[in-house]
Amino acid sequence: MKPNEKYGQLANAEAIQTTVKALRSNNFKVEVVGNSEEAKNKVLQLLPSGTEVFTMSSQTLEVIGVDREINESGKYNAVRPKLYAMDRNTQSREMAKLGAAPDWVVASVSAVTEDGNLLIASNTGSQLSAEAYAGGKAIFVVGTQKIVKSIEEGIKRIYEYCLPLEDERARKAYGMPSAVNKILIINKEVSLGRITVILVKEKLGF
Repeated sequence: MKPNEKYGQLANAEAIQTTVKALRSNNFKVEVVGNSEEAKNKVLQLLPSGTEVFTMSSQTLEVIGVDREINESGKYNAVRPKLYAMDRNTQSREMAKLGAAPDWVVASVSAVTEDGNLLIASNTGSQLSAEAYAGGKAIFVVGTQKIVKSIEEGIKRIYEYCLPLEDERARKAYGMPSAVNKILIINKEVSLGRITVILVKEKLGF
């Protein structure tokens, strides 16, 4: 299945402005930056040195290089290297607990709506508890091509654009297909300031 390129186009200024206003009304902090370098710098400005951070699997984070900075610089108490050192066959429960409630989460989303909703699709769901509630604070880095009109269109974006691209990536990387098995929709954050959304005027990830 070929991705629907309609969902790979950057949003215009009006759509970005509408989205920012809606996100803020739903208790999300919002930053708008011009490019990937600015996005990386903004993430690192927000993270206290030495803090516990879990970088979720994300093409966006890979593209801007913030995952490597967090996980390899030694400046943070990075969760992902700890998970890589564990045995999934014998320590799966310990791994799940370690990743479920980090102090900070850095990730991306599959879609963000002009109504101020975040949609996150997942194969396993491993990241969703931390992003939805259990993580102390969360930062989502989002290219503005992910802005859509509504939740319904966000679901279409997931299946018509994200899934074909992720499936292709997964087959090359792991030799197996991907799937949309779980979808998290965050309509509003009840804890003011817990979630920061960094909107980037650049096509990042998918």
